[in-house]
Amino acid sequence: MLVLVLVCAVVRPFGWPEAVVAVPAAALVMATGAISVGDALDEAERLGPVIGFLAAVLVLAQLCDDEGLFQWCGAWMARTSAGRPRRLLAQVFVAASAITAVLSLDATVVLLTPVVFATAARLGARPKPHVYACTHLSNTASLLLPVSNLTNLLAFAASGLSFTRFAALMTLPWLAAIAVEYVVFRRFFATDLDAGAQAPATGDAPELPLFALLTVAGTLAGFVLTSALGVDPAWAALAGATVLAGRALLRRRTTPKALVSSASVPFLAFVLALGIVVRAVVDNGLDTALGKLIPDGTGLAALFGIAALAAVLANVINNLPAVLVLLPLASGSGPGAVLAVLLGVNIGPNLTYAGSLATLLWRRIVHAHDAEVELREFTRLGVLAVPASLCAAVLALWASLAVIGGG
Repeated sequence: MLVLVLVCAVVRPFGWPEAVVAVPAAALVMATGAISVGDALDEAERLGPVIGFLAAVLVLAQLCDDEGLFQWCGAWMARTSAGRPRRLLAQVFVAASAITAVLSLDATVVLLTPVVFATAARLGARPKPHVYACTHLSNTASLLLPVSNLTNLLAFAASGLSFTRFAALMTLPWLAAIAVEYVVFRRFFATDLDAGAQAPATGDAPELPLFALLTVAGTLAGFVLTSALGVDPAWAALAGATVLAGRALLRRRTTPKALVSSASVPFLAFVLALGIVVRAVVDNGLDTALGKLIPDGTGLAALFGIAALAAVLANVINNLPAVLVLLPLASGSGPGAVLAVLLGVNIGPNLTYAGSLATLLWRRIVHAHDAEVELREFTRLGVLAVPASLCAAVLALWASLAVIGGG
């Protein structure tokens, strides 16, 4: 059932949403006794707050797009790059890293990638390096905050860390991984970046969406406050989405139907069903098998081993099932081991198409812009970037744990 769910999520036969196969699969594993109804309900209860958080962040990102945040970002990149492809790549790295960290990787893939296509076309630059940066950074740059990725939300819940300590421990790995990616991109795409581009077209720059920026800043402050008070951060995300939704509804810029659509309910159902199927696999022997492979402790060698195992598993069964499988096994060794799992499942998926759902979604967006993604080129880039960035991030995490502590 897990293999079937993952294959259908990759292929999406007949254009079906991922939930069309995942939900019946979850029902079937319960009906056959592979997982009891009680255990399935326990898993749903565990994932419930995470799914609610994800829904609120998806709505918040879409409302920021409606306010013009991403269009302003594209104009900023075009203006400040001064028609130079190498400078544009740096601007894309900055924008994609910030958007991924604050508004989640889905915002980078779905909302920023089309803007990057348009910006590169406006400058006459070859789009490939900049568009590839969107998918790599949607994974790598999602290390920073608990809100940056669904895998982070799951790890955050398992780690027992506060919002601020999580961010503090992951800041150095985040910076290290992004820096290595940037160096690799500059060398890998040297020919494309050396190709000429024209000066940016002059015109009126879009107005800075100040209200949206202030709302996002307030939401981030709410994450810190709710974490300090022991309240689920999903309430802060809901508050931010409600503020922007109320403004958009009053100004007739959106509708209740559009808000529900932006929450991506079928994808939320897929996440819940996938969690139940993965729990059935874990309970029927996978936990025992992986328990013999995962290193104990949080020394440097153990952190490398945990991160490498997580990266391999992410490319075999996708990063979301991988984190669901590994977190219960790693949590016993403490927050450091949980964060090492996160490094593996967030950086590792850049190696293959099937490593993360974000990469699969990015491929569809690229094809919609009549561009091609070559498997050989994507894999070559991943082979160069993933091991180097993962090693740098693990070393940075080890240093952060030594200085800050994981308690």
